[in-house]
Amino acid sequence: MSAAVHIDIGVNGAFLTRRWERPENWMRLTAELGFPYHEFCADVLDPFFSGDEAYQLETAHAVSEYARRFGVCIWDIYTGVATHRFHGLSHSHPAVRERMMSWIRQSFRLATAMGAQRVGGHWDAIPAEYLEDTRAIAAIEARTTGLFRTLADEATMVGLKAIYNEQMYIPSERPWTIAGAIQFLLAVNKERTGVPVYLTVDVGHQAGMHYGLSGEDLDYRAWLRQLGPFCEVIHLQQTTPDASCHWPFTPEYNARGHIRMEEVLAALEDGFRHAQTSPVATVLEPVRKQLLIAEIIPGSTTTEAQLLRDLAETARYLRRYVPEGGITL
Repeated sequence: MSAAVHIDIGVNGAFLTRRWERPENWMRLTAELGFPYHEFCADVLDPFFSGDEAYQLETAHAVSEYARRFGVCIWDIYTGVATHRFHGLSHSHPAVRERMMSWIRQSFRLATAMGAQRVGGHWDAIPAEYLEDTRAIAAIEARTTGLFRTLADEATMVGLKAIYNEQMYIPSERPWTIAGAIQFLLAVNKERTGVPVYLTVDVGHQAGMHYGLSGEDLDYRAWLRQLGPFCEVIHLQQTTPDASCHWPFTPEYNARGHIRMEEVLAALEDGFRHAQTSPVATVLEPVRKQLLIAEIIPGSTTTEAQLLRDLAETARYLRRYVPEGGITL
């Protein structure tokens, strides 16, 4: 018999990037838009680019204070666009890998300062030089898995509760298939000594047809059924099947996109019902709390007024399926 899971909604802070500067506004807008949970986007306060460490920690403490004042829970810190520009943990040179490890460690410190207990994202991309070499890829994946296990140990020591790795949709950013995601979770969590490493499924990251994927790997519902129970965070966006558009859930974009919330929830319910039969259940318990995070990334020419209208409409739309206070499956 499967246990209950409580599900609620939140917002990723990517919408703040390059727009609002003050922590008070970050948390005020989150609350006013209708989101009780905030996934802090690292592009808003980057461990390397946003001033020095003293400024970063001061800002993180301010985030914590304003989150408390406006009744917002900072659930986690998540990578933004910045880390996706680098090979990071999959680079062949140890100096590059260590530099990304330093970025992650600093994000741990910022998370604890702002009251978040989890850090997640994507920190690596396999260089194209190795993509046709199966032995090289296997070695890179094994090394990256080892780095995640090291990070899980370090996260435990600073008081964090979990690390997330986001599934993607190109062969250089893994896991990008359902089978690969299962293999990753098994390898990184087997006999672990650190915090759990969970997956993040994004419902817009099933665009692997450009690199030859087919079948269930292209179906967000299949990802949610098979791996949703091992995600504390699910990223929501409205999008087309062949792209990751990060559109809001407004009438205009719901007409253009293919993500249907009733199907999201049905797939999750089915996944949790059968979670104990998954091979992943041998190394991870299904999560007991799950956040559906609206990851809406506006174009540069979207005005602030339009952006806020779109986000408020997104929150109202999601509340049609997940009422105030959340739901229990």
